[in-house]
Amino acid sequence: MGFGVSVSEEVNTERVRELKEFDDTKAGVKGLADQGITKIPRVFHHPPDEQVKVSTSGGEADDIPVIDLAEVDKDPSLRQGVIDRIKEASEKWGFFQVVNHGIPVTVLEDLKDGVCRFYEQDTEVKKDLYTRDHKKPFVYNSNFDIYSSPALSWRDTFFCYLAPNPPKPQDLPAVCRDILLEYGTWVMKLGIALFELLSESLGLHPNHLKDMDCAKGIISLCHYYPACPEPELTLGTIKHSDNSFLTVLLQDHIGGLQVLYQNTWIDIAPEPGALVVNIGDFLQCSL
Repeated sequence: MGFGVSVSEEVNTERVRELKEFDDTKAGVKGLADQGITKIPRVFHHPPDEQVKVSTSGGEADDIPVIDLAEVDKDPSLRQGVIDRIKEASEKWGFFQVVNHGIPVTVLEDLKDGVCRFYEQDTEVKKDLYTRDHKKPFVYNSNFDIYSSPALSWRDTFFCYLAPNPPKPQDLPAVCRDILLEYGTWVMKLGIALFELLSESLGLHPNHLKDMDCAKGIISLCHYYPACPEPELTLGTIKHSDNSFLTVLLQDHIGGLQVLYQNTWIDIAPEPGALVVNIGDFLQCSL
C-alpha cells in the first residue's frame, strides 16, 4: 500500500500559503504596488478567457443613457419624460447615469479625495483597521472572497453601513469620516427620489418601493485600484451583478467600468458630475 500527495493537492496547498502570506501583510494590493513590483503574484492571474476585452461599441446607440433630473420635481411633463427614459434604460440596460441629481459636485469630489486619503496613508496606520470580521462598523481588506475566488482582483476595499443605523463617528477613520457621513445623507435623498421614479415607471404609487423598505439601508463600498504592472493578466473587478436593490456608483476620471450588453462589453465613460445607477438583483426579484 502506498501513500502520496497529488499534484492538485500540492498546488492547492501552495496557493493557500500564498494567499495567507498576502493577507497577513495587511497591506493589500496597494502594498504590492508600493513595493514597486514588476510582476504580479500568480494568485492574481486570471485565465485569458475570463479577461474583459476592450469594448467594440462606437455609436450613440451603444451609449448608456445619461438622464437629467434637474426639473423632475418642478415640471410634470418633464418628470414624465424622465420616468419614460428611466423605464426604457432599466429594461434595456439595467443601467443609466444621472446628472443634476442634487448632490453638489464638491461633495462628490470631497468623497473621492477622502477615499484616496485613506488608502494613501502609511501601511502601518491602515493595518489596525484591516479585518475580515464583517460585524465591525468599518471593514477594510483586500478581496473579501480571498480564499474562495479562483483568482484575486487587483483591488482593495473598505465598507461601512451608513443607514439605517449609521456608525459612530469615532468608528470611522478620521481622514474620511466627515465626508462619508455627509455623502450618506445625500445619497439617501437621491435613493428615495430614484425609487419614486422607478415606482412610477412601473405604473405604481411613487412610495411603493420605499414602502417596501428598498431605501431603508445604505452600504458604502469604496474601492481602490492601484496602478498594475501587468494589467493584461488580471482584473480590478470580475464579471458580476450587484446583490442590492439599487447601486449608485461614483466613478473617478480614470474610468474602466463596463457593462455586458448582448454579449458585448460596453464602456461607461466617466461623465463629469454624473452618478451611475445600477438596477440590483434584489429589485429585479422583487418585481
